[in-house]
Amino acid sequence: MDVMPLLLLVAGSAAVAAAGRRVPVPVPLLLVAVGLAVSYVPGVPDYTLDPHIVLPLLLPPLLYTAATDSSYLDLRAQARPVALLSVGYVLFATFVVGCAAYLIVPGLPLTAALVLGAVVAPPDAVAATAVARRVGLPSRITTILQGESLVNDATAITAFKVALAAAVGEGATWAGGIGEFLIAAVGGVGVGLILMVPLHWLRTHLKEALLQNTLSLLIPFVAYAVAEQVHASGVLAVVVVALYLGHRAWEVDFATRLQEEAVWKMVAFVLESAVFALIGLQLPVVLKGLGEYEGADAAWYALALFLVVAVARFVWVYPATFLPRLSARVRAREGELSWKGPFVIGWAGMRGVVSLAIAFSIPLTVHGGEPFPERNLILFLTFTTVIGTLVVQGVSLPPLIRLLKFPAHDVQAETLAEANAQAQASRVAELRLDDLLADERNALPAPLADRLRMVLERRRNAVWERLGQVNPVTGETVDDTYRRLSREMISAEREVFVRLRDGRYIDDEMLRTLLRRLDLEEAAAYREAT
Repeated sequence: MDVMPLLLLVAGSAAVAAAGRRVPVPVPLLLVAVGLAVSYVPGVPDYTLDPHIVLPLLLPPLLYTAATDSSYLDLRAQARPVALLSVGYVLFATFVVGCAAYLIVPGLPLTAALVLGAVVAPPDAVAATAVARRVGLPSRITTILQGESLVNDATAITAFKVALAAAVGEGATWAGGIGEFLIAAVGGVGVGLILMVPLHWLRTHLKEALLQNTLSLLIPFVAYAVAEQVHASGVLAVVVVALYLGHRAWEVDFATRLQEEAVWKMVAFVLESAVFALIGLQLPVVLKGLGEYEGADAAWYALALFLVVAVARFVWVYPATFLPRLSARVRAREGELSWKGPFVIGWAGMRGVVSLAIAFSIPLTVHGGEPFPERNLILFLTFTTVIGTLVVQGVSLPPLIRLLKFPAHDVQAETLAEANAQAQASRVAELRLDDLLADERNALPAPLADRLRMVLERRRNAVWERLGQVNPVTGETVDDTYRRLSREMISAEREVFVRLRDGRYIDDEMLRTLLRRLDLEEAAAYREAT
């Protein structure tokens, strides 16, 4: 097996993503653009998306890291809009886009058109969260977009299976489709509920952070595979498990949390970069099969379908947002709501790699050995819709949000809330320390006991100091100065240790032990100061 193309993909996409952080263009769009350009460089291999790789190997970890970073409590508070988008909108888009494609493309059977509708129905989890993080959307809108993107893939995949069964002549019915959807949804949630408690128990009882993080890397694949094995939704199983584990992450050992955060940030960075680069690299593969269509006709179909996809989202979002507010109970619970939030949600409908992976899973033939109707055109229209939404909506979304002038985050209020929370925790910890020191079994020399109190006091005061004035000479807060001085002191110690190792006064093993201790102290100083 030739691994060089895979290494080039990972290394190249990571390099582009790293460079993209220095330019104003959103990183996902830059990766797609570079992928499009590189796809025509001589010697670049064809990177055909294999659904047997993307869905079971790339989708679970991406969903897992997005779900563990989400808030279960916030998602529960926004359950109604999330459900209306992740289930209602996907089914609505499948039907509307399918009917529109049937009317726009001559000779396209309705069943094949509905397959296309299901393929392009779900907005992409990675694209939505990447743009939301970059532009600083209000927390309620971000929660809704994240919640939608976590669940909508399950709806779309099930709708695709039903439409595909009808297209290939397997006699699918509406009743059978609804039944399959309910089985997949209930089964996926059920598998997640069954797995989440024993997996959390195992995480909390493994004694080594290395083992716990190895388990963490396996969890999304295990949840997805178990659910798919019983013909349930692997997507929902991963999301349920991840939300539970993220909500209970405080019960895991601190070393595990520190390692896990670093590991999953790296995994998410590599996978997200590779996924967007892969989207751009599909252009030659898609165009190869489009020879039977004239360029003007194919371009017209692509433009028309993109417009239908964009408009259909607004047609669903505004009624789904404001009709429930006819209830006085809903208005009282949710307060005032302007048109701006639904407008952003309507425009933030970027499609991504899941749509392409599903499209590539369309079989070449139907029952009887006949070619699947217009399969190449469906692949092309899926690709153009993904590229169109990423480029048009992805590029315009940040300036649109700035133009709408959403209320900025109240940094002062957030810092004050953080300081109050820290003060309450510090008071409890101080009382606990006094109780422990009163027991003769916990006797400590006065300097060590004072050091514990100083550390506690420093942690309590650090947040309050962020509310204070800056240094008139350097422009630093007290917080920043503390962190800088801590790092300077630690850096001086580190240089001494290295010099002693080079002079053979200590060996490399002792150097690693001493450096790790300094690393932990530097991390502690950084966390206390932020």
